[in-house]
Amino acid sequence: MGVLSPDRLRLLLAHLPFDVTFVDENDEVRFYSEGDRVFPRRLGVIGRKVQNCHPPKSNHVVKRILEAFRAGERSVAEFRLELGGRFIHIRYFAVRDAEGAYKGVLEVVQDATAVRSLEGERRLLDW
Repeated sequence: MGVLSPDRLRLLLAHLPFDVTFVDENDEVRFYSEGDRVFPRRLGVIGRKVQNCHPPKSNHVVKRILEAFRAGERSVAEFRLELGGRFIHIRYFAVRDAEGAYKGVLEVVQDATAVRSLEGERRLLDW
């Protein structure tokens, strides 16, 4: 909880260690975080149908996720892939209001290569 100015919110989103994209209930891309993205975006995607932002061979998967989220059958879809020597973790979360009405999808993409290699614990600061 709290209040953030638009500038601080932009800074916060730009410094997250993962990429976020929001697609509204009409399947239109409304926002993406800036910075060093796994899958670069161009400003022209804002307002585009999300189906037009994916390769045609994966559109059936996009459609299935959106249908399941809309119907309330699922709230999360998760994928992992190896890309250029990196381990990429992709998650889609259904966004619903307080009454449970579907309002869109939050996509979170993370280069989890370094996280995947962690072992044991580190409880003390070690710079």
